[in-house]
Amino acid sequence: MKIFDVSLTGEFIVKASGDQSEKVDSLSLSNLDLLSGRFPVTYFYFYPKQPISSFESIFKSLKASLSETLNFFYPFAGQIVPNETSQEEPIIICNNHGALLVEAQANIDLKSLDFYNLDAFLKAKLVRVNPDFALQIQATEFECGGLAITFTFDHALGDASSFGKFLTSWSEISRNQPVSCIPDHQRNRLQARSPPRYHPLLDRTFIKCNEEEIKNIPTPKTLIKRLYHIDASSIDALQALATVNGESRTKIEAFSAYVWKKMVDSIESSHKTCKMGWLVDGRGRLEAVTTSYIGNVLSVAVGEATVENLKQNHVSEIANIVHKSISEVTNNTHFTDLIDWIESHRPGLMLARVVLGQEGPALVLSSGRRFPVAELDFGFGAPFLGTVCSTVEKIGVGYLNQRPSACNDGSWSVSAIVWPELAAALESDSVFQPMSAKHLQLQT
Repeated sequence: MKIFDVSLTGEFIVKASGDQSEKVDSLSLSNLDLLSGRFPVTYFYFYPKQPISSFESIFKSLKASLSETLNFFYPFAGQIVPNETSQEEPIIICNNHGALLVEAQANIDLKSLDFYNLDAFLKAKLVRVNPDFALQIQATEFECGGLAITFTFDHALGDASSFGKFLTSWSEISRNQPVSCIPDHQRNRLQARSPPRYHPLLDRTFIKCNEEEIKNIPTPKTLIKRLYHIDASSIDALQALATVNGESRTKIEAFSAYVWKKMVDSIESSHKTCKMGWLVDGRGRLEAVTTSYIGNVLSVAVGEATVENLKQNHVSEIANIVHKSISEVTNNTHFTDLIDWIESHRPGLMLARVVLGQEGPALVLSSGRRFPVAELDFGFGAPFLGTVCSTVEKIGVGYLNQRPSACNDGSWSVSAIVWPELAAALESDSVFQPMSAKHLQLQT
């Protein structure tokens, strides 16, 4: 059996094609950008062989349409550097430095790829991270003629909603469609009140830190990166299980309750409590922000429960804790307070304490139900898989990231950065199925 390997065949710096003189010279990060952790985030998309398009013509088309897309998303072609006035806080220089576009060849067919083992994707160089570029894209052709495209963003550029809008716009431009989102780059929308004021509970959830501390987060356990398929029937069954006395729970709340209950089987007996967190988008909740705003508008909801309760309680009771924890964050007051909390602790970077690994065993879930997957057609057909991971090596918390499957049948793909015992606990029944070529209908 061949060892999966990827060889680099070309590197290109792609700049915005239009006149940049009207654009702002630089963008200071908003308070919520300072909470992003600067973690690199990579989206993986896989496409079947196209009978009418060669890899050469696809790559040429991606290059031209990226250049046009950067006219709308000009900060993505900039550089992120330390701010001269505050070395602790980065700034985006909008100098059309360009995005890095990499061309590569894989030595195997797509159906031979181990889709379950995301570590292998990363080790085989499906993703390369060059710190000189805030946005990097790699298009890799497989021996079967299929294609992988990976998009890696510096988190200072924005959050999943921002990156989804960028990718959607790029795919629209590639297909000569009108752009559905005119991006709003006004990061000064997220202003703190004067004087700043906030609920004291935020002191227990968030902490000031620096880039060095983020790069050297203590990781007591080795983390592994995996990809799972979750059947629609499993999701529906969990939601039915979490709904009691007519009190309905969302699919994510029900899924979270199930995962949290599983998590207790994977932690050491010395821990009496464990936490779960959820990334919450402030768009539609924070009144100052438009839906087309590009930047970070994320907070973290954190729930805590005793190991004993998680073991003994029914999924519906745990789903109630999940619902309550998330509800405390999904409102304008929370986000306004969070902006003020960050203002009171500047200059510097901030993080949720759970992410820094200071809170004992914890797992954070991010839901990408609105993130484009099947829609990401760059003019050569829809992908058969779209998911997300990170090249980050050190992180103090487990992560699950949910996406709808590309086949639009109600199933999910879930990427995981977890400790091995948690992976074993999740795989102990039929809900978390290791992703395979068969799930993706690649087997002949």
